[in-house]
Amino acid sequence: MSIVINKAVRQGRYGIDGPGWMAALGGGVLAPLAAVSAGAPRWLLRIPPLVAVPAGLYLHATLRGKFLVWEEQLDALGLRGDEQVLDLGCGRGAVLTAVARRVPKGRVTGVDLWRSVDQSGNTESAAEDNARRERVSDQVELVTADMRSLPFLDDQFDVVVSSMAIHNIMSARGREEAVQEAYRVLRPGGRLLVADVFHAPRYVDILRAAGAVNATRTDAGPRMWWSGPWVRTQLVTAEKPAMDDDDGEAFADVRDGERRA
Repeated sequence: MSIVINKAVRQGRYGIDGPGWMAALGGGVLAPLAAVSAGAPRWLLRIPPLVAVPAGLYLHATLRGKFLVWEEQLDALGLRGDEQVLDLGCGRGAVLTAVARRVPKGRVTGVDLWRSVDQSGNTESAAEDNARRERVSDQVELVTADMRSLPFLDDQFDVVVSSMAIHNIMSARGREEAVQEAYRVLRPGGRLLVADVFHAPRYVDILRAAGAVNATRTDAGPRMWWSGPWVRTQLVTAEKPAMDDDDGEAFADVRDGERRA
């Protein structure tokens, strides 16, 4: 049975994704205005309207759009409420806290290297503060780690999520390692959900090669356009095949023992 979530107004402070890109777009609006006021040619005034729409779309995506998309995606998972969940590249905890509200009897582990270039004000203390603001501190654990080499056991998590994080790894090999690690720590029957830009088709190929089933990608839509349709978010979903009945019973015994411990 899935649980019902009280969709109250967010209490956390989650910053801006890719603050450098947002600053560049904002500069494209303001710099020409300042230049003209200082005596530069008036044709520069043609630039701000062209940049204002992409800047507005970017701002909407980071301040509102991504939250709406993730609320819908997490609702669609139909969580029981006792799952063990891993959030890769959790940042200040936008998805982390949204998941935690849905697993009052479970636990959400957030992993990050806390780089402010990827998200403004991205620190472990900011994530902790947001967990307190959202009243989910008891369900949250934060771990400083590289998603390419996770400090977790195989088959440890019921659900693995990641929002706008894996694409920040510069090398193709590094991104492949991160996706493989996400699949490794997923329990049989577990589900993976990744929101990312640029490399989603490759993630699907990696997951299928690792043995995932129902590996697909879909477009998140205009709410997660990072300036326009040319920088759109895609959602990658996949499942790890469930064990057969005998193996499943043995796995359940081990899992129950872990929870009692």
